[in-house]
Amino acid sequence: MIAVSDTSPLCYLTLIGEIDVLPKLFEQILITESVLSELLHQDAPEAVRTWASSLPNWIAANADPSLPISGLEKLQAGERTAILLAESKNAGMLLIDEKAARQIAVLRGLKITGTLGILGEAASRSLVQFNNAIDRLRMTSFRASPALLKAALDQFGNL
Repeated sequence: MIAVSDTSPLCYLTLIGEIDVLPKLFEQILITESVLSELLHQDAPEAVRTWASSLPNWIAANADPSLPISGLEKLQAGERTAILLAESKNAGMLLIDEKAARQIAVLRGLKITGTLGILGEAASRSLVQFNNAIDRLRMTSFRASPALLKAALDQFGNL
């Protein structure tokens, strides 16, 4: 399955050392130029900038779609272009964490998952130990509601 990713899942998976689960879950990851720019931005963590400066062959950067952005105006460029790219490529999955962007993507008919969902799927395939990955994620700036984090731990915590 081909997936399109926003910045956040790539950033956090890199920071916790689990970025290499993506090619085991998806045949290819597509990103936009805006997402790549965010990953390379001077304010991004150094590990993320280093990873993004030499993308692996399972990830492909695409030009930002030049489609109408109606309904996406309040989103950041990476989120907006990721949604548009997922729509234009009929992607099987959109990797995105931000709540408002996720809600819009679902309303537009896209299948979504985020960092927690990726880690959960990887754990269910014995690719990661979920509790350890979450412990590392907690040491970053990743934010999730306590209820969402508890639900993820309840579902995948023993994997």
